Amino acid sequence: MKKFMKTLLAGALALSMTMGLAACNGSDNKGGDTTQAAPTESKETEEAPATQGGNDGELIKVGIINNDPNESGYRTANVEDMKKVFTEANGYDADFFYSLKNEEQIAAAQKYIQDEVDYLLISAAGTSGWDGVLEQAQKAGIKVILFDRTIDADESLYEASIVSDMAKEGQQAVDWLASQGLDEYKIIHIQGVMGSSAQIGRSGALDEKVAAEANWSIVVQQTADWSEETAQQIVQSVIDSKESFNVIYAENDNMAKGAAAALDKANISHGVGKDVIIIGFDCNTWALEELLAGNWNYDGQCNPFQASYIDDIIKNGVKTKVVIMEEKGFDAKTITQEDVDTYGI
Repeated sequence: MKKFMKTLLAGALALSMTMGLAACNGSDNKGGDTTQAAPTESKETEEAPATQGGNDGELIKVGIINNDPNESGYRTANVEDMKKVFTEANGYDADFFYSLKNEEQIAAAQKYIQDEVDYLLISAAGTSGWDGVLEQAQKAGIKVILFDRTIDADESLYEASIVSDMAKEGQQAVDWLASQGLDEYKIIHIQGVMGSSAQIGRSGALDEKVAAEANWSIVVQQTADWSEETAQQIVQSVIDSKESFNVIYAENDNMAKGAAAALDKANISHGVGKDVIIIGFDCNTWALEELLAGNWNYDGQCNPFQASYIDDIIKNGVKTKVVIMEEKGFDAKTITQEDVDTYGI
């Protein structure tokens, strides 16, 4: 039963040593930077705080499953944030696994269950297929915390979820695009990894708008798997076909960058007051600088800094079942250098 009996005996010994004392004052350590996230309407819990690493000389054993650090600038920032928090100095024995394939992530989760970790932290490559392994973890007494991305599983199978609202990100971008008042919207839609919550959320709002408006159309809709190079190839192919377009809706900054490179190669102007509107997501510093220079038009924020919230949950207990990271969108016409410095990743 892992550390349960050891912890129980240690607790009983500590109780016997403190009998007769009048009182014991506790501390209220909330931990983390709570300025970057806002709780959703979700279940409040009253779980006792988890045993912190170092109290009994043992580290909290954590298996962290994430996407490839090279996937994007966003992912690099997310991975660095997790590595900064989940250290031995902070009370953790952490192991990291990276893959863009759902089946490989699930296999890694099964291995961590066999290794009897205390916590499984998961940023899922795909939303489906996780029920079985989460049930295994629950039976083994291993707590699961989702971060970055949601999955299609019953909430009872995980302790908490610290994620971005990808559907809201997409809706904010589409609402901004609609506000530009174009006579006709001819859109190159470059998608991320299909089946990921980021792709589903950012695609959904655009698909709905195109279906509802006669003057909105998709010239091409194709996945570039978050790749700058593939996105450039997709846009180059449309340019070569002589198909007209005036909007590029790329589901991350790297793909928007690749799209812009194809436009530059073909001497097609883009950005504020130019021939083609460029939309990206993630708010890399270099992407926000493109907005500031007027070369792009809109960038949707995706906040990668979830590690402090997870650390707080592990050490102080679950207060809110679902935490949605607070995020906004930036317009090239109104963005400032302060925005770039504050929100760039």
